Amino acid sequence: MEKKSIWGLRQRALGRLDTTLILFELVLSVIFFAVGHLIGSGYIRGVGVGLIIAWVTSALAYLYRKKKVKP
Repeated sequence: MEKKSIWGLRQRALGRLDTTLILFELVLSVIFFAVGHLIGSGYIRGVGVGLIIAWVTSALAYLYRKKKVKP
């Protein structure tokens, strides 16, 4: 019986994996961008900007896929 509950938990976690990863990418981009400004490092700030661009791209792809699946 315990295998069923673990399997169900795993399935629910995998079902929300795309949303979780998109939010994680947003949080990382904000952290890198803020730290880059605080310490005055253009490189770290650039990493934050790159992550923001990647976040926007993945969020748009997610919304497009969600709209396409549910007409």
